[in-house]
Amino acid sequence: MKNLKLKAARAMKDMSQEDLSNVVGVSRQTINAIEKGDYNPTIKLCIAICRALDKTLDDLFWNSDAEE
Repeated sequence: MKNLKLKAARAMKDMSQEDLSNVVGVSRQTINAIEKGDYNPTIKLCIAICRALDKTLDDLFWNSDAEE
């Protein structure tokens, strides 16, 4: 499932995939794969992304029943 929440949060911060990848210490391709739903990040990476985007894990990585 695509992570549109991550993509939207990144856009709200006016960050490119490259910008976010540099902040959290992964490749741009990793951020792209997470957004496309092709890669399930570790909890450590999820937390780093949340900190970089000023979001919580629930904001970016939790799927509510209404979304499933």
